[in-house]
Amino acid sequence: MSSRKTLLVSLAAGFVVVACNNDPAKDKSKAVVTEPGATAQAVAKGATALKFSNADSKISYVGAKVTRKHEGNFGTFNGTIQAVDNDPTKSTVTVEVETASITSDDAKLTNHLKSPDFFDVAKFPKAKFTSTSIKPGGENGATHTVTGNLDLHGVTKAITFPATIKLSSDAADVDSEFVINRKDFSIVYPGMPDDLIKDQVSLKLQIRAKRGTS
Repeated sequence: MSSRKTLLVSLAAGFVVVACNNDPAKDKSKAVVTEPGATAQAVAKGATALKFSNADSKISYVGAKVTRKHEGNFGTFNGTIQAVDNDPTKSTVTVEVETASITSDDAKLTNHLKSPDFFDVAKFPKAKFTSTSIKPGGENGATHTVTGNLDLHGVTKAITFPATIKLSSDAADVDSEFVINRKDFSIVYPGMPDDLIKDQVSLKLQIRAKRGTS
């Protein structure tokens, strides 16, 4: 094999390795995305409101392009779990996120994410999730499967994802990691022709809700 062909093969192999290492979807559950479903019209009788926010919880993400991945989080959000009978399947959750609070591991990228190419935070300042069902059992060892309507970037879709939920009379822990396709929510900026942005974004939820907090 000629030295030039050897070099090309080596570069191609290196490209494949980098691309695989930068895959946010690797080994992650993929959210099922469908048309939005009906939400509950009223809080169930006897529900206990457990509050959470960025003060005690975390919503983070990993996105990637061909050459590298980026990690970040949303710095401002708040939500409520309406807990019923200490039973997640009878309970509901809502959360509202300020999109302008997004950060990343690169200051230039953080500003770009806020622009019309991505979240367009001036036009769409809030993202909101409202659960429609929580069922027992979940993928990759999760205790439950959560379905709800996600309103993001002016698009509302139902998403279904696994979560591990621990619920008591005065607190709830919810942990989940799953992948969504940004294009399902009309975030379609491709990136540079020689460094395309991947469609899949990994989300990680670490929710710590308590009675009487916010």
